[in-house]
Amino acid sequence: MITKNDIFGYMPNDKYNIAVAYFSMEFAVDQALKIYSGGLGFLAGSHLRSAYELKQNLLGIGMLWKYGYYDQGRDGNALMKPEFIEKQYSFLQDTGIVFTVPVHDAPVHVKAYLLKPETFGSAPLFLLSTDIPENDDQSRAITRQLYDPNEATRIAQSIVLGIGGAMLLDILQIEPAVYHMNEGHSLPLNFYLYAKHNNNLDEVKKRVVFTTHTPEMAGNEDHDYSLLKDMSFFYHMQEHEVKFVLGMEGDKFNYTLAALKFARKANGVSKLHGEVARQMWGSNPGTCEIISITNAQNKTYWKDVQLDDAVGKNNNDGIIQRKKEMKRQLFKTVADQCGKLFNEDTLTIVWARRFAAYKRADIVMYDWERFLNLVNNTERPVQIIWAGKPYPEDYGAIDLFNQIMSKVKPFANCAVLTGYELALSALLKKGADVWLNTPRMYREASGTSGMTAAMNGAINVSLPDGWVPEFAEDKKNCYVIQPADNQLSTEEKDAQEARNLMDTLENLVVLAYYNKQGQWLTMLKQAAADIVPAFEAGRMADEYYEKMYKS
Repeated sequence: MITKNDIFGYMPNDKYNIAVAYFSMEFAVDQALKIYSGGLGFLAGSHLRSAYELKQNLLGIGMLWKYGYYDQGRDGNALMKPEFIEKQYSFLQDTGIVFTVPVHDAPVHVKAYLLKPETFGSAPLFLLSTDIPENDDQSRAITRQLYDPNEATRIAQSIVLGIGGAMLLDILQIEPAVYHMNEGHSLPLNFYLYAKHNNNLDEVKKRVVFTTHTPEMAGNEDHDYSLLKDMSFFYHMQEHEVKFVLGMEGDKFNYTLAALKFARKANGVSKLHGEVARQMWGSNPGTCEIISITNAQNKTYWKDVQLDDAVGKNNNDGIIQRKKEMKRQLFKTVADQCGKLFNEDTLTIVWARRFAAYKRADIVMYDWERFLNLVNNTERPVQIIWAGKPYPEDYGAIDLFNQIMSKVKPFANCAVLTGYELALSALLKKGADVWLNTPRMYREASGTSGMTAAMNGAINVSLPDGWVPEFAEDKKNCYVIQPADNQLSTEEKDAQEARNLMDTLENLVVLAYYNKQGQWLTMLKQAAADIVPAFEAGRMADEYYEKMYKS
């Protein structure tokens, strides 16, 4: 049997000796390991990296997705096309452990793989797969695709992650003091723990903490009790027992509400989101305390060493030179994908993140005449790049992505890139002068892309949502887009915030870049200084121990 020393390969720091199992449906640890979709995975990956740097007694439990999320290709018209391609990972260790998890009252065989800490510099990560010969095709499909569109398959994925992950720890004879659910996907682990501890809810609460990431009710997963019962989601419990023990009613079982009743403590992922989460859930009896621990990113992974050195030495010439070099690297990808040659001396604006409607990738085009004036200005030229992955079944988001592609095709200074994963994300952050963030207010729980952009000499131009209010000093370390009055309709807010964005770009950003280089560099250096340590994942990983695991 694999030992704890085999798993970790290091002695945990005494400060962090509480044993923690961190459950997440996705982890973005390295470009080579494609088991993530977006921000939730980026966060979990940085958490594991910083846990490793701090030598914390924490291990991850995740899923080994056969096709990953999806590969973002192009069709014959150069528009976006999701592709599902099997992945191979020779660097994962086959633990030899195979066990069964009940799904739909039938045994599903689960195989455990291990990503060892030394491979990519992360805390150890166990990955579960059902794609093995012992299973039939339906069972093998459970770990085929991250966030499978089929409802029953999605439920089975949660069962394998939650119950399977908890079973694996028992097989390994690892008894975590804390089970940390990163979002509600792993919720079934609580029903397993409830049975393990003789149907004692207090014993579960002693051990479970929960991080919620979703600031709107519609985004919190729920399903019919009857379907979940049929799927063995509740492990050995009956529907009426679940409702009685958790004090829940109705026909739909809400993952987030249940997690808040099983956990001893929960957190939102920014100060603003913590407030929103308390307003959303606080009136429900039996829910735990919700605090705030703001998301962060691992600087060791994301930083450019040369730029970081130049910023640290206050070497303006070095900063300018290195930014141009990083822009040239990005522009090779632009040329390769789009056949457009960008200029390293031109102000480069980047909008890149998970592609969802509320993030408003096209807001810069809201007033088409102003957009044309911006991109056709030869005196103070700009270049704009978009990138991001829509959910492969979100046809509205895919349509918007393709609309932007089609609209900018005639412009030599506008490009839409495909393949938004860790490597392209890093390239974009290093090559951007401006990192654009335009979500509808109060829809972004945190967001972290602007943190790593600021680590790499990009200046944030952003609405004050998610993590941004904790960082932003307007015109000192970023540019804040003035939000519209919250009483306005969605359409009126979009129009007003589009105007405010263009005012900011035309009257402040473009002028500063071309006419006030000293001011621009001062802002760039101030942003880099303000990001670390407050938004570096070492602070976050430490805070989870102090505020969630030890309490």
